[in-house]
Amino acid sequence: MIEVKKARRDGTRAGGRLAFSRRMLLVFICIAAVVSVGMLLLLRKIPGGSGSSNPGTSLFAVKRGDLTISVTEGGDIKAVKSELIRSKVEGRPSIVNIVPEGTYIKPEDVNNLVLVELDSSNITEQLPQRQIDLSTAEASATEAKEAYDIQVKQNESDITAAELKEKFAMMDLQKYIGDTVAKKSIEKINSDPNSGIDMSLLLVDVNDPNSGCEASQKLRELTGAITLGQENFEKAAYTLDWTIKLRDKEYVAETELKKDRLEKKRLGIEMEKARIALRLFNLYEFPKQVQQLLSDYKEAGLELERTKARARSQLAQAEAKRSGAQATLMQQQERLKKLQEQLAACTIKAPSPGQVVYWSSTERWTRVKIEQGAEIYEGSRIISIPDTSKMKVEIKVHETWIDKIQLGQKAEIAVAAFPDQIFTGEVLKKAPLADQTNFWDSDVKVYVTDVSIDGTHDFLKTGMTGKVTVIIDKLENVLHVPIQSVVTVDKKKVCYVKTPKGSKKREVETGLFNDDFVEIKSGLAEGEKVLLNPPRWTASEPAEEEAEAEPEQVEEQKGTEPEPAEEQVETKPEPEKKQEEAAMSVSRQPE
Repeated sequence: MIEVKKARRDGTRAGGRLAFSRRMLLVFICIAAVVSVGMLLLLRKIPGGSGSSNPGTSLFAVKRGDLTISVTEGGDIKAVKSELIRSKVEGRPSIVNIVPEGTYIKPEDVNNLVLVELDSSNITEQLPQRQIDLSTAEASATEAKEAYDIQVKQNESDITAAELKEKFAMMDLQKYIGDTVAKKSIEKINSDPNSGIDMSLLLVDVNDPNSGCEASQKLRELTGAITLGQENFEKAAYTLDWTIKLRDKEYVAETELKKDRLEKKRLGIEMEKARIALRLFNLYEFPKQVQQLLSDYKEAGLELERTKARARSQLAQAEAKRSGAQATLMQQQERLKKLQEQLAACTIKAPSPGQVVYWSSTERWTRVKIEQGAEIYEGSRIISIPDTSKMKVEIKVHETWIDKIQLGQKAEIAVAAFPDQIFTGEVLKKAPLADQTNFWDSDVKVYVTDVSIDGTHDFLKTGMTGKVTVIIDKLENVLHVPIQSVVTVDKKKVCYVKTPKGSKKREVETGLFNDDFVEIKSGLAEGEKVLLNPPRWTASEPAEEEAEAEPEQVEEQKGTEPEPAEEQVETKPEPEKKQEEAAMSVSRQPE
């Protein structure tokens, strides 16, 4: 049983391969038939070609007449202006609903008719969490702002208190040693912090009678106490002297004498105490008090600076927290706004009137087919709405012709769907760089060029095929010959002219050319006959050497009497022949 199944599978595979081979053979036969028909049409188009009505013709009489220089290329018909709808939703949402292709959008449908609806389930799930994050960020931002305002007020209070402390310290110093002396002392310390204050000189300034400071008052009290004690002591001594004299005469009692002696001794001690108090004040109490008050003032100033620095630091921290909270709030707001915009972008409404065209219908190389259920990347094109009131044909011009194409040049357009009607137009624009989408042959450089179609034609549809003939120039009354009659020999353009003695090579100067004829500026005269199929000569052959004709007799283009047979022309091997044919096709370009 297994062997039978295996044999059937092998037979099926063999049959599939045979069917594939037959299909490929059929494709090749079709391609060969198309190429053969194309070559036949081309030969019929070329004057003197094998497909003409007179297959024996190989001569052409040089003509004088009008010559139209044009470039003919095929392309696709598109709208000059087209509203392109892209997906603005991140990721790869799928198409839930889409209007049928070809739907016509009326003016009243603008901003009302839903063209495309993308899957928004993922976005809808994220919305609640984004709203919670936003509420949390708003609370944090409010808290940080309040903390900042509190810190501003606290800093103002701290700095005011430190300033008052410095001010009070200065007032205490001024109160003790005087306003003038205090300012001098502070200026000296600020100018030279390492220098000390000479207290003796400071005492002189403080002891000024006009000074009303506390130290001056203290000095006057101590000095007055010494003076009063000296006077009391002298008075007690004088009283004691009289008491001694009276005691000697027994006028006073012994106890009175002892009392006066004790009074004198006491007043002497009081006087000494006053002197010691003054000396201690000058040596210790005054310097100590001055240094303490100066230190308090300096410390108050330093504390003020520390308070200001601390206030700046705390305010900076509060500002950083407030800014961070505000930035977080703005970020959450942007995230929520973006999510809401993404949700809104899932529903695409008609932006302008026109006809709906799926992008996959106009783009040949796209891998995504626009349909319900298809996944669409962000930025991918979905629908185009062309404005059919103004149409154009997009063609690709070969690099040999692009410099001759200029904006505004007139053109004739033939539409394959309407072969009996010829449209007119002009060149709208040409690309500055070569087209990068030519995958088949990277050596062929073409430039995308837009040609307008005059008028409004409702029957023209986007995607139709058009053949454009751009009129580059119209030459009047010029000599011209078929383009295949001119070849390049020794880097010179030459024609083979029929003479009674045979065909001879003659150098010519060429001008503009089209697909069939080339302008002859000099070297030929009207009526002279040139070979339509000139021989190929090597670079070493002389310019005026006589060419040998083909063995069969040739006739003039107009059917005149056949000329005598000419000698056979020397030919080259087939590979070299193909190389020269390629070079001849390039040499036919105007110099």
